Amino acid sequence: MRRFSSFLLLLFMFVVVSAADYTKYYEGLPVTVKAVEPVVIPQNEVSIADCGGVGDGVTLCTAAFEKAVSRLTKLGGGRVVVPEGVWLTGPIMLKDNIELHLQQGAMVCFSPDKRLYIDKNAGAKRVYPCIRASKRKNIAITGKGIIDGGGQQWRPVKRGKMSDVEWKQYLNMGGQVTDDGQLWYPWQMKNGYPDIADNAKDQESMRNDLIRLTDCENVLVEGVTIQNAPRFHLHPCYCTNVIIDGVSVRSEWNVQNGDGIDLSDCHQALIVRSTVSVGDDGICMKSGMPSTSHQVAGCEDIVIEDNTVFHAHGGFVLGSETASGMRRIVVRHNRFSGTDVGLRFKSSLDRGGKTEQLFISDIQMNDIAGEAISFQCDYVNRHAGDNGKEPQYTEEQRRWAPNFQDIHISRVVCRGAQTGIKAAGIRGMQCVHDIDISDCTIIYHQVGQDIDSQTAQLTLDNVRLIECRNE
Repeated sequence: MRRFSSFLLLLFMFVVVSAADYTKYYEGLPVTVKAVEPVVIPQNEVSIADCGGVGDGVTLCTAAFEKAVSRLTKLGGGRVVVPEGVWLTGPIMLKDNIELHLQQGAMVCFSPDKRLYIDKNAGAKRVYPCIRASKRKNIAITGKGIIDGGGQQWRPVKRGKMSDVEWKQYLNMGGQVTDDGQLWYPWQMKNGYPDIADNAKDQESMRNDLIRLTDCENVLVEGVTIQNAPRFHLHPCYCTNVIIDGVSVRSEWNVQNGDGIDLSDCHQALIVRSTVSVGDDGICMKSGMPSTSHQVAGCEDIVIEDNTVFHAHGGFVLGSETASGMRRIVVRHNRFSGTDVGLRFKSSLDRGGKTEQLFISDIQMNDIAGEAISFQCDYVNRHAGDNGKEPQYTEEQRRWAPNFQDIHISRVVCRGAQTGIKAAGIRGMQCVHDIDISDCTIIYHQVGQDIDSQTAQLTLDNVRLIECRNE
């Protein structure tokens, strides 16, 4: 009896954070996908207000966050509570069994003081992310509050993407404009904080993600608004069992490298009921070169359902890194409105890999600036200030050619795209093949099909491409 009572006490010490029933997302799938499992956090709570934090938007609360995480870690984990208020802070590091919970009305704003983010590792090329975790288990970021990365203090902006009013607003912050007047860097800002590099371009290359979780197991991000990132907004890398539920990710449409939700080499993941409107890719899968440094390689066993993407370079995107492969990914019942491209598959000779068992269905789109569906194998990732020269590839790099295949797209409805379907591979290589598109209706303004039949083999079945030039 005593042993049973001890078991009950231990059980009540933990709370299942991801209490939603996710089984419905795995019903009727066209391929067997390993389902996510609940994330469990110990039932302890510590408020940052009780750790010296003040939510007045002025007081720096970095130490308060560190103290709250430390107290909970000694208890075996629990919930860091962020109450209503504006909480100014430097980088936050999560540890095992820690949940960062933002209550209604809470705003976590990251300080413009770049010195706070300098990585103590001498070999680091970037600063610390605003929120980070590495090699941790059972971590969560939840609630109804806002996480603001203060990205305008880190990102360059292009003059061609700015109205006169917006451009003047950036100039009023200080900064440095390139000699040709086409690019603004957040260098020598008027906020009084010093720079941390020798020049504007080097400092720009140091900027990191708002939320970056690396080599973690059992991750939940739920309910929060994530905005204004220095670089990518929400970026799990080499993680297993990831749940992203009901988050809102947002930035200005012209934000440089401002990806919304990126999964890089993640296994067993679910992205549902979320809204994205950003300056770069919306919901994106990436897979880097195979590495002995990480146990997880490639993206596999992923379901993406019931999400809405407004502005983004692509609604659902694969790439440009696909080297370690993409396997068993299901994307269904999503909406893209106002994206540059709807379904975007992009890679290049030095970063390509194989796709297997990708099923995309029941996608609704409208007001697509470019292509409804696009396959591109010569993508070049150009940074701000790039000279525009075409890359030259070595023979070793050419071994990593894209291999887009075993992709099945069905029941897409798109009202309004410049081009319906565009696809091109690389001559002499099998880069785009064994792809079927069926039961789709795409209303386009300029081009219905732009498919290079010499390099891309797509099978279209009951695909209606309807021209409408007068809207």
